[in-house]
Amino acid sequence: MAAGSYTRNYDDNSFVFFLEGWLIRHEQFLDELLVAQDTFDEETQEGVIRDLISRVLAHYQEYYEEKSKMSHRNVFHVFSPTWFTPLERTFLWITGFKPGLAFTLVTDSVNDLSENQVQRINRLRYETKVQEKSLADELAKIQESVAAPPLMEMARRVGMQLLHTDGTNIDIIDGDDNIETLKSAMENLVTDADRLRTRTAERVVGVLSPLQSLRFLTAAAQLQLRLRMMGMQREAQRQPNEASNGW
Repeated sequence: MAAGSYTRNYDDNSFVFFLEGWLIRHEQFLDELLVAQDTFDEETQEGVIRDLISRVLAHYQEYYEEKSKMSHRNVFHVFSPTWFTPLERTFLWITGFKPGLAFTLVTDSVNDLSENQVQRINRLRYETKVQEKSLADELAKIQESVAAPPLMEMARRVGMQLLHTDGTNIDIIDGDDNIETLKSAMENLVTDADRLRTRTAERVVGVLSPLQSLRFLTAAAQLQLRLRMMGMQREAQRQPNEASNGW
């Protein structure tokens, strides 16, 4: 093997199994959040509620940690994830929800913000928007680099391998440093985007009261699970139609 080359086994099964279990736990957390809102008593349950909020945030962190492992194994596939439905993929921004979506969820789910909270949320919204633009600019630079002739050829070879193997269990061996440079840049971008998503959610919760945080986290979980359900339903409806149109 040439110097600087590498062999990598791209096996997505472990992440798919993790995601299936994670989504089941996500539904369970949603049930807890809904019950907590219905039975909320600030004087007697604030400690319990804060514990629930911490566990929900840790649940999201678990997802990002597992996704980071997947990115290291196959960052190309993370940018085009087959474990999400086409509907879910339309909402992806650098492999996940756009961080600024958190502020839309706050607006839709929390209607009792104080003036001080509004000012703090607006400052955070602006800071997040600036960081989003920085990440988008970095993505554009990566996309421009891929358009260079050496990387275009590399992308073509990788794409053909993914096409013929459904993106699973493939080995890519390449002595060209360009592929390692591209892979590293994409991994770093995913890491930075996920860090911004995590930090934004944590800072939003830091501005909100415990009850407001319950509403915000409930809205976030409901959106994700609703998109998942709708995407699965569309796929189930599409497959019989495709089969009936076959020879």
